[in-house]
Amino acid sequence: LLLLLVVLPPPGAASAAALPVVINTWAFRTAAETAWRVLESGGSELDAVERGCGQCEIDQCDGSVGYGGSPDESGETTLDAMIMDGNTMEVGAVADLRRIKNAIGVARKVLEYTKHTLLVGESASLFAVRMGFPYEDLTTQKSLSLYAEWLNQSCQPNYWKNVVPDSSKSCGPYKRPGRVTYKEEQTISQRSVQNHDTIGMVIIGVSGTVASGTSTNGAVHKIPGRVGDSPIAGAGSYADSTAGGAAATGDGDIMMRFLPSYQAVEYMRMGTDPTVACQKVISRIKKYAPKFFGAIICANTTGSYGAACNKIPGFVQFHFMVSSPLLSQPTEQVVDCI
Repeated sequence: LLLLLVVLPPPGAASAAALPVVINTWAFRTAAETAWRVLESGGSELDAVERGCGQCEIDQCDGSVGYGGSPDESGETTLDAMIMDGNTMEVGAVADLRRIKNAIGVARKVLEYTKHTLLVGESASLFAVRMGFPYEDLTTQKSLSLYAEWLNQSCQPNYWKNVVPDSSKSCGPYKRPGRVTYKEEQTISQRSVQNHDTIGMVIIGVSGTVASGTSTNGAVHKIPGRVGDSPIAGAGSYADSTAGGAAATGDGDIMMRFLPSYQAVEYMRMGTDPTVACQKVISRIKKYAPKFFGAIICANTTGSYGAACNKIPGFVQFHFMVSSPLLSQPTEQVVDCI
């Protein structure tokens, strides 16, 4: 007599583990499918991260990744991206990248062809051209109309504070006042929940090799030159094949100060369950910025994974994608924010 006993884990328990696993922020399904296909066809974890995030750049996921979205204060779209190899701990990253569409592709070239980690701005674009990427206009009708609409609304919202003229009522150019009277700033994220702002991806290969990456066009109406968490190792994402990987999404200006992806991986190294590791990271940031908009995904080297988000009005659940041998196809998963 064969007895089959099915034990269901209690809610919130560790996810069932199997390798390989691909996990990415938001319900960006085509990115998940692309990364999974690369692994299935024998590509490396880094290949899968590059192609998966690159798919979002092509699809302009949510208007917050790739060209034609999130124009800055001068109406230009610029891109940030990084990719990390958890075996060698090498990182390739680009920030404030102009006129090049495939940001994570350029980041991969920084990793492969230079001894550097991060290239920025116009010089990063020149490097990209040397590496064979074409110059392309990142502006679209959509980004131009977003920009025009913002100008018509007296440049609201924007990222200035303590300046003259009053940045909450009018457009610049802004100067610092003769006498500074610091106002208590509201720390609620200006990032709307619709403006998701990043694809972050973590891949754990069959052998436990970890790779991670991100791509974004940053905060809409950002001050030109602004770089967020996405291309910063340990902030936007982090990969370590001896522990696991993590990637963050949300208000990068706040989140990057806490190196949340690095912190999550360190928690997992100590044996913390991925879901709990993600929650601990969110709780740490909450102490300083209770109203920040953000979420994080975590996966350890056995293939267990989890996610967590900060609960604010309009953002009470976080959707992310998981692909693993235990699922018949890349599957959207949801966590309740804390």
